[in-house]
Amino acid sequence: MTTTTTTTAAPATTAATTTTATTATTAAPATTAKTAATTTTATTATTAAPATTATTAATATGTAVAAVGTAHTRVEGVAKVTGAARYAGEVPHPELAHGWLVLSTVARGRIRAVRSEPVLAMPGVLAVLHHENAPRLNGGYTNAFGVPDPIVQVFQRDRVPCSGWPVALVVAETPEQAREAAEALVVEYDEEPHDVEFTAGLPGVYTSESAPAETKGDLEAELAASAVVVDAEYSTPEEHHSPMEPHAALARWDGGRLEVIDSNQGSRFVADELAKLFSLDPESVRVRSEHVGGGFGSKGTRPHSVAAAMAATVLHRPVRVVMTRRQMFSLVGYRSPTAQRVRLGADADGRLRAVEHRAESLTSTVHEFVERSAEYGRAMYGSDAHHSVSRVVRLDVPTPSWMRAPGEAPGSFALESAVDELAERCGLDPIELRLRNEPDVGPLSGLPFSSRNLVGCFEEGARRFGWAGRDPRPGVRREGCWLLGTGTAAATFPMLSAPSTAAVTAEPDGTFTVRITASDIGTGARTALTLVAADALETEPERIRMRIADSDFGPAMIAGGSMGTRSWAWAIRVAAAELRERLVLGGGIPPEGITARSDTSQAVGALPPMERHTFGAQFAEVAVDVASGEVRVRRMLGIFAAGRIVNPLTARGQFVGGMVWGLSMALHEEAVRDRATGGHVGADLAGYHFAAHADVPHIEADWVDDPDPDDPVGIKGIGEIGVVGAAAAIANAVWHATGVRHRHLPIRPDRVLLAGTAADGDAGA
Repeated sequence: MTTTTTTTAAPATTAATTTTATTATTAAPATTAKTAATTTTATTATTAAPATTATTAATATGTAVAAVGTAHTRVEGVAKVTGAARYAGEVPHPELAHGWLVLSTVARGRIRAVRSEPVLAMPGVLAVLHHENAPRLNGGYTNAFGVPDPIVQVFQRDRVPCSGWPVALVVAETPEQAREAAEALVVEYDEEPHDVEFTAGLPGVYTSESAPAETKGDLEAELAASAVVVDAEYSTPEEHHSPMEPHAALARWDGGRLEVIDSNQGSRFVADELAKLFSLDPESVRVRSEHVGGGFGSKGTRPHSVAAAMAATVLHRPVRVVMTRRQMFSLVGYRSPTAQRVRLGADADGRLRAVEHRAESLTSTVHEFVERSAEYGRAMYGSDAHHSVSRVVRLDVPTPSWMRAPGEAPGSFALESAVDELAERCGLDPIELRLRNEPDVGPLSGLPFSSRNLVGCFEEGARRFGWAGRDPRPGVRREGCWLLGTGTAAATFPMLSAPSTAAVTAEPDGTFTVRITASDIGTGARTALTLVAADALETEPERIRMRIADSDFGPAMIAGGSMGTRSWAWAIRVAAAELRERLVLGGGIPPEGITARSDTSQAVGALPPMERHTFGAQFAEVAVDVASGEVRVRRMLGIFAAGRIVNPLTARGQFVGGMVWGLSMALHEEAVRDRATGGHVGADLAGYHFAAHADVPHIEADWVDDPDPDDPVGIKGIGEIGVVGAAAAIANAVWHATGVRHRHLPIRPDRVLLAGTAADGDAGA
């Protein structure tokens, strides 16, 4: 069987200036990447716009404006809108060659032959790398998250475990030549039978050691004793990250050092993994990722950066590899589809006696990833008995991965839909039922909550949304052909911290330079850290130069798990405090500046065990046309308890963005696999639909006071909580409009038409 892989090009984006700064004269801790004499190059951040609101704080020099908590525009905003900020796919370099990945077109089998000779004769083609001629990589290592996905060990074997597996890299003088040659490359396979179809209860489903079940009490006895029982099944489809900027990397060797400009969520993490893959000293790899156009969990170490480094090693010249949008559907992970069953038992007054949540998801045959949907409710509701487990089955598909609110996004849809149904059967308002089941301590752990203001979220949200005037009966509000309904759901996401290092330098001109391997993937982290540093140094944000995303700056948490800003801010505060103590001693500042460094490993490790979470309350109003099946979200409101908000301007954007994602999840997003080929149907942004501007209504996001007492700034995390519970709130609103429960996402027009309304005699879909 002979097949040829064809891919399409993705456009490039924008551009940045660089400036050279000298690192510190003081000794660095053992975990810091570079010594005092190192010189690094990084992009200088544009200064922040003045705050729109402010409070004052006394300082040694008089009165300064407190920056944290005030609204600031992005410090790099001007560079981005003027095109000065360059992304990994467009940084120029002399002698740059271009690589184009070739992906498998079979879902399982072996490579029989790669017919590279005709391609090597094509204009501009420099090399064709594949399993027979590629440099050997080291796969026997672990990273911070365990054993890596074998997909990063590119071109090491002839085995093909799924459709879209990288089988070759064509390198040429121009992107056009590389693409043309890649499309002409013939790869022959010995194809084998495959299985890509996911459903509940497949043979071989198992409980992973990495995601053990949690059990409390006698579940069956409590269900039997319950006055009201809900037993329902839910499903969510395969979903994809689809960040605006495609994955791209430029790799080159400079003086015996591998230099990589990449689009990622953690430059130090990627640098360490590249060093392990290529058996290099960690100090001989440098990765920078100054500007990133979205990530959502997809931008760790991926095949594009490994392939670029491999080609640069073979050709002894810089090579850039940019993924196409279609390639991203196979190479960067995705959210697994889920099949979930929820059983709830309660007394007549709505007090929960039993909570059971079982979830199943898929993973690949070469690597395990578990979508931990059933873990969502473990800290949410108190009950006498509890059982939750997330199980997984191996299929001939690419490996899923973290995707914004992994586990919590699909898990909240199932559990929060079931809780709404329980409230209906108990004759209770859905907010009241949730408040009756508020735990005083962790329902399973018994640990105290660091803070928990879910009640405040519901009270403020109900007031602003106008919940008090809601008629609880479904299907009674009508506006022309539209049935109207409102719904709500709770939200939670774990709050974590990770050790990080930072360096803060007092410059002779009275400014300060902060160096930290943080990553701003579009969240506004660069600006938030600038405000944190300004307050820690008791100065103005305009006097802070924030340099990030350079692996030379030392170990730091990646942008993930909603704990980036919290972890980085902690390190900056510690370094700034040390620097201020040294400056108090007086004396002049030398030309190279005075630098203090921090490492929060001990401080983070000393945090007392507690239940640490962010919380939120989601509200939605929908209109449903049962004649056409169209569902329109008319308004959404999210109120969150997410710690101290550093920058209200960018924080609100994070919350609203997550809520839009939840709307898209509820009504639009669904990746479909062809059972015959094992590949996607419509693997692009035309075939994979997500919410467009016309789909998004007026959305409000706000927060209640909820600082974390154990964090130096009071930060929790805001990157993922916005999507949690949003789909459930919309699904519950659709029930309120039509009287029909939609338990399978997305709520497509055809599903609405087939389900009809409660008047048609069907209460669930």
